[in-house]
Amino acid sequence: MEHVPALDEDLKKTLGPATAKVLAEQLGLHTALDLLHHYPRRYAERGELTSLAELADQIDEHVTVVAQVADARILTFNGGRGKRLEVTITDGSGRLQLVFFGAGVHKPHKDLLPGSRAMFAGKVSKFNHKLQLAHPAYEPLGADASDRDAATAFASQLIPIYPACAKLESWKIAKCVDAVLPSAREAVDPLPEALREGRGLIPLTEALLKIHRPGTKADIDDARQRLKWDEAFVLQVALARRRHADSQLPAVPRRPAPGGLLDAFDAKLPFTLTEGQQTVSKEIFDDLATEHPMHRLLQGEVGSGKTMVALRAMLAVVDCGGQAAMLAPTEVLAQQHHRSITEMMGELAEGGMLGGSDQGTKVVLLTGSMGMPARRQALLDLVTGEAGIVIGTHALIEDKVQFHDLGLVVVDEQHRFGVEQRDALRSKGKQPPHLLVMTATPIPRTVAMTVFGDLETSVLDQLPAGRSPIATHVVPAKDKPHFLTRAWERVREEVENGHQAYVVCPRIGDGEDDPKNQKKKAAEDDGEKRPPLAVLEIAEQLTRGPLAGLSVEVLHGRMDPADKDDVMRRFAAGEVKVLVATTVIEVGVNVPNSTVMVIMDADRFGVSQLHQLRGRVGRGSAPGLCLLVSEMHEASPARARLAAVAATLDGFELSRIDLEQRREGDVLGQAQSGVRSSLRMLAVIEDEEVIAQAREEATRVVAADPELERLPGLRSALEALLDTEREQYLEKG
Repeated sequence: MEHVPALDEDLKKTLGPATAKVLAEQLGLHTALDLLHHYPRRYAERGELTSLAELADQIDEHVTVVAQVADARILTFNGGRGKRLEVTITDGSGRLQLVFFGAGVHKPHKDLLPGSRAMFAGKVSKFNHKLQLAHPAYEPLGADASDRDAATAFASQLIPIYPACAKLESWKIAKCVDAVLPSAREAVDPLPEALREGRGLIPLTEALLKIHRPGTKADIDDARQRLKWDEAFVLQVALARRRHADSQLPAVPRRPAPGGLLDAFDAKLPFTLTEGQQTVSKEIFDDLATEHPMHRLLQGEVGSGKTMVALRAMLAVVDCGGQAAMLAPTEVLAQQHHRSITEMMGELAEGGMLGGSDQGTKVVLLTGSMGMPARRQALLDLVTGEAGIVIGTHALIEDKVQFHDLGLVVVDEQHRFGVEQRDALRSKGKQPPHLLVMTATPIPRTVAMTVFGDLETSVLDQLPAGRSPIATHVVPAKDKPHFLTRAWERVREEVENGHQAYVVCPRIGDGEDDPKNQKKKAAEDDGEKRPPLAVLEIAEQLTRGPLAGLSVEVLHGRMDPADKDDVMRRFAAGEVKVLVATTVIEVGVNVPNSTVMVIMDADRFGVSQLHQLRGRVGRGSAPGLCLLVSEMHEASPARARLAAVAATLDGFELSRIDLEQRREGDVLGQAQSGVRSSLRMLAVIEDEEVIAQAREEATRVVAADPELERLPGLRSALEALLDTEREQYLEKG
């Protein structure tokens, strides 16, 4: 790797051990280059009085404000023995009190004269119902400062406000940046010159200088545009190289045999595939016919018929002598898939069995809780090739599971599996098997291009004919308790009309998931007066109260697998009328007779999760109803989220809202392991155009020079981005 010594040097040498330690521990910054990529969050202008009105939402947060001193006075207490300095600052829209105690009152009393301006940083707290900063750090911004020239120069610029921490205020970080800024001249530019000039982007060195010390707002815009391109392009090059490497791997082409299993299955289908299903199937069959492994993401709205598309792909592979494995995240879902696939296939799923079809194959289930005889038989069917299709949980990836000829791996609900698990299953083929990843969580286009950028994408956004609309309403249980009473009446009406219902709760309530500090937290936090509602408690209340006399059962993740399967079977058969469950029913559960879902404490679920849950109803010919029960007040952000879910059935629109609220984690999958996001400037939702263009450019560059031999700067940037952990993540993709 090409080293840039000044930029790679430890910050201890430039800033001293104490400051370097705080930067490393609190902000994850270790080298001069790290610090140069720690960009200002915003900029204050000379004469601008930063809004203090926003601080009400930032109790216990460390903030930086630019404001003017309105008045300052020293008060005494304890008979004159104690001193307290109270300073009131204003920004024209609000006022804020600063307090200093003891011997620490004299210097600020001298510095902070009425009419003077300064930057203040501290932790927002509340005392006597008023907001305050206690002992804030401050930096004068006027001619009254002792170093008048420096302060004037500082105040005449756009003032960078950095993401800071308690031990290091924004202006101290600015001084640290000043110390390393000269080394920005040595930064190696990762963008190919032709690309940079063609897109009208400024050089990297200039961008780093302008982002930290802009002269004008135009400087900031130029720098941001350039730095966004760096992040988007380097990431897309990493993904393009992954795709290129995959395209070099060997795989067995799998072409369905005419008059074989797939044709026999299609002939007995009681309905016509949607146009979308036909299009996506063709994309998949084209991929399966090639001599390198398919890597395709199939995303589709809840109920768009993804399982049908995946099953036809599996049958195509079995047709030409291969085997297909479907990996599901939970036993409930694996059992559900096994049940629905064997039902759809009929005698074609009984190959080699009495009454089975000559063209058929065996479809086996493999989960961790299976009894030993059934498990032994399933393993034998896989190793001999007797079973063409296996559906299972992570039990499929254990060492003892061997395949005769694994040709296709289908992963359902990809985000619930670790990369290592997918990799382990893929390694069970003699050659790399084809891979189809399915998700019912709609993914905005830009996220698909980044998070899943090493996969080709197919989208199913057309619902099969006969699907019914789902009406969604918010039930404000606290403001209007009679609405909740009416909700239970609606459930009873649906059941009396021959339908079934789900009631979803955030918690099980069996003791193991009781929040230990919930009572203490409830006392401290006005917004959360009680623990989340629990399945076992709500089921009991409903059985004794509004749903008395109806068949009500519970389903949750800590039940014995046999009991879970029994409840699901009886619910599917219509014997159980109301199922009170956790989110274990979120994906894949298909009971067309269910028409109503009540989600308790709906504000405790994410937008996309609510959309997933809602997709369990309205799967038959009768219209669906989803009721979102919440005790949050009308003006709260939580209620706004619920209103958004109630307003649209468009999962892609909701996924954008969800992402904008949560912000994207590390697109290279490391957010869960605590590594800082590799995206500091790029916003996945807002910068859609940059990401799309960067993907095109990256694909072109990698096709011409896969090893980047002619682009050493880009190679260095890639190595910096792909530390060992992330490299492995992409390798296992």
